[in-house]
Amino acid sequence: MEQLRSLGINRLSLGVQSFFEEDLRLMNRVHTVSQVETLLQIAPQYFNNITIDLIYGIPQMSEERWQENINKALSFDIPHISAYALTVEEKTALHKFITTGKIAPISDEQAYTHFQMLIDTLETAGFIQYEFSNFGKEGYFSRNNTAYWFGKPYMGIGPSAHSFNGKERSWNIAHNIKYIQQIQQGILPQEKEELTLNNRYNELIITRIRTMVGIDLEEVRTVFGEGYCQYLLQQAQKYLADELLVIEENHLKVTRKGRFLSDGIASDLFRVDDLT
Repeated sequence: MEQLRSLGINRLSLGVQSFFEEDLRLMNRVHTVSQVETLLQIAPQYFNNITIDLIYGIPQMSEERWQENINKALSFDIPHISAYALTVEEKTALHKFITTGKIAPISDEQAYTHFQMLIDTLETAGFIQYEFSNFGKEGYFSRNNTAYWFGKPYMGIGPSAHSFNGKERSWNIAHNIKYIQQIQQGILPQEKEELTLNNRYNELIITRIRTMVGIDLEEVRTVFGEGYCQYLLQQAQKYLADELLVIEENHLKVTRKGRFLSDGIASDLFRVDDLT
């Protein structure tokens, strides 16, 4: 860790996921709880900006176990926590166990309860939910992810890395050896995609709606035109009526009631056909 700090690295991210061995085995993770705990005890000697990832919605995870996970994370006095609902990928052992009935998947209601427990506990501990899955103490929000969510240009270096300049997205090839060979020949091995106006509008919706700032209606009007802004407001009406969305200081935001449903809400705000 001392070597990492000497290289100028100032933020450490650890994929903890769970403080229970049973959960880690179920998700086929290679690290152990003792390894994670040792790292979290040593890391503050070298870094004061530390974040960990937790996973909720794991099959067989009780509310009590999830609460213990959150409390354990807080016991290390770290300033940032990201938490994600488990996604069961096809061709994994867990997917096979679920499809064959050996393990029952967790219900949406249980996952929702886990999410609400997370918000309650972390907010009480002084964390701010500045994005759907991210909680940080004041001054410790992720600058990297915030740049993505607000459409800032970024450059990716290395195999599989992605870049974005505001209107065009590019990604480097994934093959390590081919990437190195082409770089040595003075060739940047990447593919590009130019985003349409609809693409850019939809990306703004899906990223901004997940943040505590929300969607700036004036930005939509300025960048995309009055037609897009009116379309957005029209699509939002039913969610405003159900108190899943709210307009505050000309920003369209998801309410706490709607946070767990934000991806579904965003898809209804998308624009498919072009506006002229």
